[in-house]
Amino acid sequence: MTLGKFSVDFTGRAALVTGAGMGIGRATAMALAQSGASVFVNDINPDNAARVAEEIRAMGGTASDWCADVANKLAAGSLIEAMRDAYGRIDIVVNAAGVEKKASLMKLDEWDWRRVLDINLNGTFFITQLAGRVMAEEGGGVMVNLASTAGIALPRADSAAYAASKAGVIGFTKEAARFFATSGIRINAVCPANIDSEDEYLNAENLGRIPQNRLGKPEEVASVILFLCSDAASYITGQAIFVDGGESMA
Repeated sequence: MTLGKFSVDFTGRAALVTGAGMGIGRATAMALAQSGASVFVNDINPDNAARVAEEIRAMGGTASDWCADVANKLAAGSLIEAMRDAYGRIDIVVNAAGVEKKASLMKLDEWDWRRVLDINLNGTFFITQLAGRVMAEEGGGVMVNLASTAGIALPRADSAAYAASKAGVIGFTKEAARFFATSGIRINAVCPANIDSEDEYLNAENLGRIPQNRLGKPEEVASVILFLCSDAASYITGQAIFVDGGESMA
């Protein structure tokens, strides 16, 4: 894949993308495959995972799919083992699995609070810990965690659980990057905001806050993720990169 004058080639590398059934996760899985990586497509929805893997194979890429809830450590462990069985190695991990529950603080129930943190934060922790162990044994690798501007600069209304989970992902990313640095593993976070969705009301509501006066596309976030996974970013680790059309500086 060519991003302007920046060329990315992941031929011979194996990449895991969690939450790859739609949105940014899907765009990232497709972009990695277009760049030559063998992609292990994970999603909690088996139909979505299978569909994306088939899309990759249809364009001549290599992909396998695996349904797992990354918030369950046993399921996360099975996912990592399945990928090793399929490809024999893990070079790239993109933790894109995530959910959001819109509710005012006083109406947010405990189950929803826990579920958002379980998937967004605990799932990232489980996969990072498990994949990190494998990467350390193999001599290195790279991970990118999907966070959000909501976790550091722009909390969204009625999104207490989401903001807390993404703040946790950012803090965890920095500590994980420090811990794994001597093992040759780089770990960064990407913080998108206001990415184009099927919800036309939310799209219109958000547009006025963005200096670039447009919504971002999932593929634009995927491009940043690809850069961070590439050798061109070999001296970048422990960072939270904003992809928000300038909203955080407005």
